[in-house]
Amino acid sequence: MSRALIIGASGGIGQALTAEARERYSSVDTLSRSANGLDIRSEASVAAHLGALDGPYDLIFVATGALQIDGAGPEKALKQLTERALRDQFEVNAMGPALLLRHGVRLLPRDSRAVFAVMSARVGSIGDNRLGGWYGYRAAKAAVNQIVHSAAIEVARTHKEAILAVLHPGTVATPFTRDFVKPDAATPPAEAARNLMDVLDGLTPAQSGGFYDYAGKEIPW
Repeated sequence: MSRALIIGASGGIGQALTAEARERYSSVDTLSRSANGLDIRSEASVAAHLGALDGPYDLIFVATGALQIDGAGPEKALKQLTERALRDQFEVNAMGPALLLRHGVRLLPRDSRAVFAVMSARVGSIGDNRLGGWYGYRAAKAAVNQIVHSAAIEVARTHKEAILAVLHPGTVATPFTRDFVKPDAATPPAEAARNLMDVLDGLTPAQSGGFYDYAGKEIPW
């Protein structure tokens, strides 16, 4: 029996990923703040929720994240940086996934293929950054990319068939993006979820630690 765990399942892309996972896996479990009280900014909460689960899971997909937190949107200039907004970005978009990875590795099988995927964003690419701005969000996504890349090296020593990856879903038509792009210019969530699952299905352990877009193309760090 194949099993999947979607974390952040109540969000726009999380709901779509859950629906798509149910088409591909025998059993799908979900976790979210709204449904389960999971607080990814608290290690105690992460440890308790993941500690209550029994593996193994063939897929763990971290679909958490936020662009605007407590009313603070992406910065357009250095003068807009604030300590609070930067801390919030790192807690939600880097620390949270890192804690989920730290406590979630034990749920992966050691002797068969398994995927741990984390939602990232192309704007987290340093090499692809030609516009500037969005300091906190860009930096937090770059940080989570590094965390997953480093973890992939460590996890490969004990889980030979494991694949860790960070993914860029494209611009998806969800509340997450509605203030920045028109809905008709964004990808419907169901299509985005299908694209991401297709990418994960095609990855091999040799590609673990990589940063990929919704078409499976590698994104520069």
